[in-house]
Amino acid sequence: MSHAANGVVEKAVSAICQAVLWVTSTVIFFILSANTLLRYSTGTSLQWANEVPELLFPWLVMAGVVLAALHGSHIATTFLMASLPPVWRRVLGAVGWLAVAGLYLSLSYATYGLLEIVHDEKSPILQVPASVTYACVMGAMAMLALLALKSAWRSAWPDAARDADDREPSTAQG
Repeated sequence: MSHAANGVVEKAVSAICQAVLWVTSTVIFFILSANTLLRYSTGTSLQWANEVPELLFPWLVMAGVVLAALHGSHIATTFLMASLPPVWRRVLGAVGWLAVAGLYLSLSYATYGLLEIVHDEKSPILQVPASVTYACVMGAMAMLALLALKSAWRSAWPDAARDADDREPSTAQG
């Protein structure tokens, strides 16, 4: 992965996830607020108001997971890596991240295979196919695979990645 593509991928993933977070949070907040207001002021509620947050919440969570990975805010144990010589750190890091990317890609592909199966399941009121929720998982796994590939690149060639970061500020920490 070239240095320029590395930054473009991070920026695109970040922009998509931030947009999803803002839209889903805002819509969920306003729907729940309006429904609560209606319930306490009139004793009624919107029939569909519980269903929309249920449909949007997985999108909110998956966007947050991808952003956390992008910013390096995940759990890591580093004692083994710290005990290795630099060359082995690079090799083990790159191989590990390539394995992670492969696993995320396989999860994304497996989820793609489920889309047709779950498409027939519909939400009770709005009749939204369950495949909409599964699509967010598939997309998030694909984005996580891209970020893992970026991390593999940074592990294998830390000096080249650092030079690219110095030229163009990036949002991720590898």
